[in-house]
Amino acid sequence: MITNERQYRITRRKAADFAGAIKEFDAKSPERTDVHPRLRRAELEAMKSQLADLREELEEYERLKAADPSVISVASLDELADGLIKARIAAGLSQRALAERLELKEQQIQRYEAERYASASYRRLCEVARALDIRMQNEVLLSVAPSVA
Repeated sequence: MITNERQYRITRRKAADFAGAIKEFDAKSPERTDVHPRLRRAELEAMKSQLADLREELEEYERLKAADPSVISVASLDELADGLIKARIAAGLSQRALAERLELKEQQIQRYEAERYASASYRRLCEVARALDIRMQNEVLLSVAPSVA
């Protein structure tokens, strides 16, 4: 997931590099007789897959920046960190701006987001949610019906 403008620029550059490499690979592919055609196809498919992943990340970041989603779905606690990051991006806040709201250093927000808030306490997660003006609808679903005593 792209979390800031710097990562966005780097990812955009990498995507352009992959697109160029694919074009070059296609142009030189018929000349390469030292590699089995199946291996060439596999290499090409791997590059195309990587390019698709990069483009997907770019599109998600652009969508979050351009839109004002009123709902960001989080299906599990494992997805909470990505939800907080997406909410920050959708709110148009930089990592620095969020850090200022929380009276933290920008590097702390960068660390939290890089590790998907794994080291953040519950209290800190609540503070981040408040700083982003997030409302949550709480619903806990049990996968198994409770036993009747």
